[in-house]
Amino acid sequence: MKNIIIVGPGRNGKTTLAKKINDELNYFVINLDKLMTVFDRAYPQLDVRIGWNYDKATANVAPFLGHFLGIFSSCDGMADDLNLRKHAVKGNRFVLEGGHFDFEKILPILKTYGIEELKDRFILIGLAQNKKTAEEFFSDLRRYDTEDEWTYGMDDNKLKEFSEMMILFNQEMTDHLVKYGFTIYDTSTEREQVFDKIIEDIKSKLE
Repeated sequence: MKNIIIVGPGRNGKTTLAKKINDELNYFVINLDKLMTVFDRAYPQLDVRIGWNYDKATANVAPFLGHFLGIFSSCDGMADDLNLRKHAVKGNRFVLEGGHFDFEKILPILKTYGIEELKDRFILIGLAQNKKTAEEFFSDLRRYDTEDEWTYGMDDNKLKEFSEMMILFNQEMTDHLVKYGFTIYDTSTEREQVFDKIIEDIKSKLE
């Protein structure tokens, strides 16, 4: 049974998709931002913080993610004194979603658990919005933002800067994810239909 990794820039629908996968396929949802917030509060010296320095935070959380994914996706061998086969739970599966993944650092760690390629153990989903202009980003954020969104309180100037940055970041993230075998789904428009397609694709891979 393959676990699922959903990666992409902010505001592309990662959390919404993960909830849909939970509802329809009964995967436990793990939110990377929540994990990083726990690290920030418990071990502030590790500098694993969201909303700080994206590159540094992503690099600093990579060793944890490598070992986390390796241990929770392996059923053979030992991890220090932990027998991975003994502690395997049949049917236990999760979807991990977030944006802070440095696979150049994560993959060498996974190889120590016998995971040579991500696609061998995980269903890899990348979300991007590469069909939008900065003006469309701005318009959609203003139209659909709720108080729960971190961009909600931005003034127009800051939101326009963010929208322009998102164009480049989405393309950079897309190139990064393709390199590691992710299937990219564009959520620029008709998001619900895109999510339905992803669910069907996941089901076909699980058969």
